[in-house]
Amino acid sequence: MEEKIWKDHYVLLNKDEENELQSTKLHDLVEEHNKVQVTVCTKNEGFKELESHYLVPGDVFLLDGKKLSLPCDAVLIDGSCIVNEGMLTGESIPVMKTLLPFTESPEPWKTHSMEDYRRHVLFCGTEVIQAKSSGRGPARAVVLQTGFNTAKGDLVRSILYPRPLNFQLYRDAFKFIVGLSAIGVLGLIYTVCVFTYHKKPVADVVAMALLLLTAAVPPAIPAALTTGTVYAQRRLKKKKIFCITPQRINICGQINLVCFDKTGTLTEDGLDLWGILPSEGSRFQKIHKFPSSTPLPWGPVCGAMASCHSLVVLDKKIQGDPLDLKMFEGTHWEIEESSTARDRAGATDACIVRPGPNASSAPVEGIAILHQFPFSSGLQRMSVVSQKIGEEQYDLYMKGAPETVSSFCRQETVPSDFLEELKTYTSQGFRVIALAHKVLSLPEDVDVSDLEREEAESGLEFLGLLVMENRLKPETKPVLRELAAARIRSIMVTGDNLQTAVTVARNADMIHEASKVIIVEASEPEGSTPASIAWRLAEGSKASAAAPTEVCANTQEKITLGGESSNYHFAMNGKSYQVLVKHFYSLLPKILLNATVFARMSPSQKSSLVEELQKLDYYVGMCGDGANDCGALKMAHAGISLSEQEASVASPFTSQIPNIQCVPELIREGRAALVASFAVVKYLTLYGLIQFVGTALLFWQLQIFGNYQYLIQDMVITLLVCLTMSLTEAYPKLAPYRPPGQLISPPLLLSVILNVCFTIAMQTCGFLLVKKQPWYVALASWRHCSLGNQTLPPASPGENSTSSSDHSTVLSYEGTTLWPLSSVNCIIVAFVFSKGKPFRKPIYTNYVFSALLTLQLATCLFLFLADMDAVYSGMQFLCTPVIWRVYVLLMLLVTFCVSFFTEDVLLQNKHLWMLIKACVGYQSKSQYRKWQRMLQRDPNWPPVNTKDFAARSTAEVYINPSYEHRD
Repeated sequence: MEEKIWKDHYVLLNKDEENELQSTKLHDLVEEHNKVQVTVCTKNEGFKELESHYLVPGDVFLLDGKKLSLPCDAVLIDGSCIVNEGMLTGESIPVMKTLLPFTESPEPWKTHSMEDYRRHVLFCGTEVIQAKSSGRGPARAVVLQTGFNTAKGDLVRSILYPRPLNFQLYRDAFKFIVGLSAIGVLGLIYTVCVFTYHKKPVADVVAMALLLLTAAVPPAIPAALTTGTVYAQRRLKKKKIFCITPQRINICGQINLVCFDKTGTLTEDGLDLWGILPSEGSRFQKIHKFPSSTPLPWGPVCGAMASCHSLVVLDKKIQGDPLDLKMFEGTHWEIEESSTARDRAGATDACIVRPGPNASSAPVEGIAILHQFPFSSGLQRMSVVSQKIGEEQYDLYMKGAPETVSSFCRQETVPSDFLEELKTYTSQGFRVIALAHKVLSLPEDVDVSDLEREEAESGLEFLGLLVMENRLKPETKPVLRELAAARIRSIMVTGDNLQTAVTVARNADMIHEASKVIIVEASEPEGSTPASIAWRLAEGSKASAAAPTEVCANTQEKITLGGESSNYHFAMNGKSYQVLVKHFYSLLPKILLNATVFARMSPSQKSSLVEELQKLDYYVGMCGDGANDCGALKMAHAGISLSEQEASVASPFTSQIPNIQCVPELIREGRAALVASFAVVKYLTLYGLIQFVGTALLFWQLQIFGNYQYLIQDMVITLLVCLTMSLTEAYPKLAPYRPPGQLISPPLLLSVILNVCFTIAMQTCGFLLVKKQPWYVALASWRHCSLGNQTLPPASPGENSTSSSDHSTVLSYEGTTLWPLSSVNCIIVAFVFSKGKPFRKPIYTNYVFSALLTLQLATCLFLFLADMDAVYSGMQFLCTPVIWRVYVLLMLLVTFCVSFFTEDVLLQNKHLWMLIKACVGYQSKSQYRKWQRMLQRDPNWPPVNTKDFAARSTAEVYINPSYEHRD
């Protein structure tokens, strides 16, 4: 019993040390932001240096241009900043922050912050790289939130109090232990009855009763659930995959759907400039491809590419959005590190670009970028106000989504074949950006920073299309094929154009060539017209591109539904998804069953999509490059960040190898860890019940195993088995089905119950048969083996009466027989439960475990078969005839054969279980399976070339604009 107590203490101490280490790291992460020195503006004392933990909402502090790790969430009210938000978004690209407009307005600040309030907010945990003052003084910000209410506080809180893991394994573990405890209580009652009947002292009754109670409930079962994850985490680390929540490794073994971001995840991180299709006189001109032997000629297109960006020079290196960087590099122009330009209102800080030595000759010395209207995912465009050096004229250049930019242009400047050309490139998987230009007519004394965006961005001239190539990563196709072969769904969730996303999905084999793509287009209600949803085939034919009709009476081609073999896929953009959630929620589960492409999705929509998929009982994995994916990464069962930034704290898993090979690796290790955890739990259960049965049989005649006998079973066999059984590595090929995810499942329960029955049968036979042997005596004290190991002489009653109390409770032929039966049985079940293929490699590849099992078996056989008085005396055995030892070995051999056959041929036979399920009419209770069965019986699904309207709803939900959409 003592070694059991020490084992419990050891496990608890290790757990406490691990928790304390994690708490210390988290405390240090938070504490570093409480000691930042900031300059605060006060009414009475003017500027004052304070430590950041004294800040409260409403305080105004200065940004003096030095690098600063922000200690709070703040709103910029003066000047501008360049911020690295890698801590929160995983995006290493510098982000431009501009001052909040209309600061004197009495309306809520989010309402009057125009299209995107986040571009005015400095978030806690991010780093201010550069701060620029305005004409009114240094850059200033107002404290918005502090502590746990900040963006970083929310991140820390999610680490301290993560979303509960709704995993059946951990719920079943409690039920499993309760069941074993019930068996232990029955053993306790049995022991009390037996020892009380024989009038044993109360102390002995209590000690023996507690011994049998604890034998049935191994205290290491909770720890056993983590052994597989510990070794899996170590193997993942060798593969450059790091984990901050090891409990999720087991959940990875159940993943059956993975959402992928596109750019930087499925495709190359950077974009390559493929070509520019200029427009002149409302007609597209000859395309200029890149790379080219001749530089891009000077003109409005070259001016737009050189100036319409948000690039900055930091540490003598141009940094910014990869698209902007590739576009600017295509012009061969250069950026000055820091410049001051003079406009009509006076001197102002500006970014100046000049032609480089390899650029085409231009009639300008350079261009000063005086003001930016930053890019917003909501607006899908950005524009700049610039001025050619030495000239008075102002120019406005715009770039953005082609559909958006063309809507701001004069229609006579947009080519008539604009949509056809756009579709030509997007259908090939290119990313297309439109460029536009306008000459600004400004009064003499106007300040360009005071320009109204809506007024400036109107009546533009269409310049052309910028075609960017976003190549698939070489690992993408093989990985997606591997997941498809394993019947794991793949979904693309991107912020890119819908047509481009569909094309990339086809190129990556996410959508099979023969499969149909149904575009889902949903619209918000307009006036008296309710919300509508239209379905059309995304084909190249004119009919499918036409406006959808009200009813399609005859569909020429039947579209089938069949789970993984379905030949159609839904695709939609973020706007349509939002309308579906709001007005067509009853249709959402039906669509999600076969939705494969989600384009133009915002971060909050990505999180919402993951949550909706989880409601269908999918185990969802999310793989993204960290930019705008943090919410979905935290929401998913297994979020995998490909970013090496600190934002990986927001994701349970982080891969330092920036491709999706980490996804099947993680699923493989998750499956191996899950199977290993089940194997160790099953083994510990059998070990406890094997000991329970043997001890209960000996208690019947008031005897017990000796201390060394218990010690060998507990420490030499069980402890080493638990530590090494999970070392078996994951099988390299993903099986087309998942391992069981429940402890309370028929295969596992039958495995435990049947092996317990085999144990009871074997030990009971040994216990009863030994009593029938001619050399058997009830109370024996003869340890020595006679010459030749023949039949032993029975001991006389006088010798028995002089035996010590210890000998009378331990020394017995029953104990000598039951110990090898129970000890070797523990080794047998350890071998049988160490299942290899299809989720783990064969047992012989686990060299440490295989060697230990061999040594343990050899040790047990040596102790049982050795004719050495010193061994028998130390182990408190009685010498038995050789023929009886042979019988014992035969019983063990039969038990091994029966147990192995039952486990490997029957219980682990996937086809047999499928047949049994079909015979009894069992159907999966998962929500997505129920919907699949329902849709298979629906002859009108999926709808094609139809349009539906939402039912009118009188219920309106009020949303406070101050708190709307707090990401």
